[in-house]
Amino acid sequence: MSIIGKVESVWRYPVKSMRGEELSELFAGFSGVYGDRLFAIHSSASHKGFPYLTAREQRKMLMYRPRFRHPGKAARPINLSEAESLGPGLNPVFADAADLLVDVETPTGETLAIDDPALIRMLREGIAKAPDLKLMRSEKAMTDCRPVSLISLQSVRKLAEELGAAADLRRFRANVYLDLGGAGGFAEDGFVGRSLRIGSKVVLSILERDPRCAMITLDPDTGESKPEFLKKVAQAHKGMAGVYAAVLVEGTVRKGDPVELLN
Repeated sequence: MSIIGKVESVWRYPVKSMRGEELSELFAGFSGVYGDRLFAIHSSASHKGFPYLTAREQRKMLMYRPRFRHPGKAARPINLSEAESLGPGLNPVFADAADLLVDVETPTGETLAIDDPALIRMLREGIAKAPDLKLMRSEKAMTDCRPVSLISLQSVRKLAEELGAAADLRRFRANVYLDLGGAGGFAEDGFVGRSLRIGSKVVLSILERDPRCAMITLDPDTGESKPEFLKKVAQAHKGMAGVYAAVLVEGTVRKGDPVELLN
């Protein structure tokens, strides 16, 4: 077992494909990050196996900024302290749905409730064939594959060097960004099949490398596409960047927490 780095930052995305929010800490549960991707937009034009509207179809989604209406209640399970005091292994409970409502600041500066029909109308504008859209809400994170995603700063920097251009880490929409110190880019690939302890409690099982799609080509502030990002990842890294993990031991992950390789 050895300390291999620290947590550079932690993020969640209250509405799938909209702008994320950087946090000082997050709760990593078995089903994913608390408050992460609880909402999504269903599109009639999307595949039944992946029914969501994303910034691939509506690039302006990245410029919509969701915020929880009750940030304190959305930060962590409401009975976390009590559950932890009773012993390991108890699942804390989520807040009521009303306490996890989201308001969305639009690119024009208007703030709309997540369930306001006007928001759906705005998101529908400019999409080819004008699909039917509707709001989706889940009790757990509507992630693409696994509960938690991670990538190192070193990997982002490596890609920037390979491209000869700046690479904003937000393109990769990870939950946890790792600073692995003197390690080279893509060192996290070597964690697959192993476990990490973050801070004093959280344990993650690193399951697989993260296969990337066109989302990483989109500027997180403007939605402008630079296809060379995905092309480079495909050519130099077999289409992978970062890793996916499952949570073995629930708990809080904080910015600056040490990261320990367990096995």
